[in-house]
Amino acid sequence: MDLIEHPGEGALRSGRHAPEPTDARAAAIVRLLGGRSIVLVGMMGSGKTSIGRRLAARLGLDFADADAEIEAAAGMTIADIFERHGEAYFRDGERRVVARLLGEKQRVLATGGGAFMMPQTREQISRHGVSIWLKADLDVLLRRVRKRNNRPLLANNDAEDTMRRLMDLRYPAYGEADFTIHSGEGPHEAVVETVIAELEAGLPGVGRLASPAPRASVRVELDKRAYDILIGPDLIANAGDHIAHVAPGAACAIVTDTNLAREHLPALQASLDRAGVRHSTVTVQAGEPSKCWSVFAHVCDSVIAARMERGDMVVALGGGVVGDLAGFAAATIRRGMRFTQIPTSLLAQVDSSVGGKTAINSEHGKNLIGAFYQPGLVLADTGALATLPLREFRAGYAEVVKYGLIDDAPFFAWLERNWQGVFARGPELTEAIRKSCASKAAVVARDETEQGDRALLNLGHTFGHALESLTHYDGSRLVHGEGVSIGLACAMRFSARLGHTSEAEAQRVDTHLREVGLPTRIRHIAGWNAGAGEILDAMYQDKKVSRGALTFILARGIGQSFIARGISGDEVLAFLKDELDDSRKARVASRE
Repeated sequence: MDLIEHPGEGALRSGRHAPEPTDARAAAIVRLLGGRSIVLVGMMGSGKTSIGRRLAARLGLDFADADAEIEAAAGMTIADIFERHGEAYFRDGERRVVARLLGEKQRVLATGGGAFMMPQTREQISRHGVSIWLKADLDVLLRRVRKRNNRPLLANNDAEDTMRRLMDLRYPAYGEADFTIHSGEGPHEAVVETVIAELEAGLPGVGRLASPAPRASVRVELDKRAYDILIGPDLIANAGDHIAHVAPGAACAIVTDTNLAREHLPALQASLDRAGVRHSTVTVQAGEPSKCWSVFAHVCDSVIAARMERGDMVVALGGGVVGDLAGFAAATIRRGMRFTQIPTSLLAQVDSSVGGKTAINSEHGKNLIGAFYQPGLVLADTGALATLPLREFRAGYAEVVKYGLIDDAPFFAWLERNWQGVFARGPELTEAIRKSCASKAAVVARDETEQGDRALLNLGHTFGHALESLTHYDGSRLVHGEGVSIGLACAMRFSARLGHTSEAEAQRVDTHLREVGLPTRIRHIAGWNAGAGEILDAMYQDKKVSRGALTFILARGIGQSFIARGISGDEVLAFLKDELDDSRKARVASRE
C-alpha cells in the first residue's frame, strides 16, 4: 500500500473548477485566506466531515476528507489498515496524504483524529493552512461514534474510558489550532455560521501563522553566576548552538528519562551534532522513584565513565525529577560541573529548573538530600508542552498560580481571565511562563539559599509535600503539582482560620483551581486513608522545620503571602482534623 502515489477518488477530482463563494462574506474570507486551506481537526465524532462539506460549499472551495482519501488509496478501511499494518504505519501514510492534499490546492480539509498529533503534520498545516479545532463534549462524541463501528481506537469494551484518555492526550495538541469552535448537538449549519463569523473576526490577524511564535527571555541576576532563561519554540532543536555559546568547547552528558528519550532526545542529539558538541546520554526510569541514592550513583558513574571533565556540561532534558537528579549530580561530580536545564514540563519550566535547587529524596521525606547549584542556561521549549498530558499540564499550572498568590495579585487576576489561552498553548502560555520565571528570578536574586523571603516560594508546599510523602510518591494517586494545588487551597483556608485573610479570598483561590480541573481538598486524593496526626508527623520532616517548630507560608490576601514561624502543632492538627472531617462528610453526602 502506498498512500501517496495512488491518490483517492477525491484527489482525482481535485483538478475540477471549484464552485464560486455563495455570498460576499464568503468571498471576503477566501480572499483573506490568501490561498491557504482550512483544516478541520478534532476528535472522532466532532463533525469534521459533515461540517467540512457544508463549509466548503459555503466558501466555494473543494472539500477533501483525509480518511476517505487514505481508504480509497489503500483499497481497504482504516480499521483494516490498523489491523494489518499497525498504527505507526497508518500515521506515516496519513502524514504524507495530508501533505499531498495541502500541497495540491486551496480547499477545506477534514483530518483524522490523530493527524494533528504529529509535529510534522502540524507544521505542514501551519505552513499551508488555517486550522480549526471542532471541540465537542464527551457525551456528544460518544453518541456520534457509537452510531458507527469503524473506529479502530475504540475497538474495546470501554469506549468511554478510551475516549477520555484520548481527549487528555490530544487536547493539548488540538489547543494549538488557530481557532476553536464548539461543535454541539445543534444543526451543522449553525456551526458553519459560527466558523464564518470567527474567520471574519480573526483572519486579519492570522498573519501570525507565518511569523515566529512568541519568544521571551528572563535574566537571573547572580553577579558572575547570572544566567538566562530562554522561552519559546524550537529551543531543543537549536540547543547545540545555545550550549556552544555559553560553554565553547565543552562536551555534554545528557541526563533524561525513558519517556523523553523517545520524544525529544533525538532532536537534542542532532542539534549537538550540528554544533560539533561531543555528547553522551544517561537514561533513567521516568518518575519520582528515580530521585534516590542508587539512581544518583548510576548517573554520576555514567557521567564519569563518559570521560566528562569538570569544564564539561551536564544537560538535564526532562521534567522536575530529571532536573533535580541531574543538577545534584552536576553539583557533586568532580566537585562541580557546568549545568544546563532543558525542562520539558510546565512545572519544571516555571519552577524547578530555575533557582538552583537540586535534590534527591530520602525515605524520611522529599528533597532532603541536595545542594543549591545554579545552571548556566535554561532552555524552556514551549513546543515540548504540545504533547504534555493534560493532567501534567494542570499540575504545572498550580505552580504558575502560586506566583500570583505570593506577591502579584494582578497576575492572579490575569490568570483568572486568561487561563483558557494558557491551556490552549496560545501566546498567553509564553507570557505565563515568562511572568512566573521573572517572579522566581527576582526572589532568587535577593535570597539564593533560602535564608529569607525565598521561603515564600514554598507557599502550599508544607501541606503538599506531606501529602506526597503519605501517598509514597505514587503518581497514579497524586503528582507534585496536584499536591501543591491542595496545599495552596489549604494554606489559604488555614490563613482564613487564623484570621489573616477572608473566607472570600480563600474561596476565590479554591474556585479558580477547581475551574481548571485541579484538586483542592485532601478528599480528592484517590484512596486517602491517613489521619491528621500522620499528616502532621510528615510535616515535621519538612526542610522548613527549625528547632522542632513548624514554619508555614500563609497569606493576608491574594498576593500578600508571608512567612509564619513557630506555628503551633496543636493549631495545625485541629485544622487538619476539620479538613479530614469535611472530607468524610463529603463522601457520605456523595453516597446519599
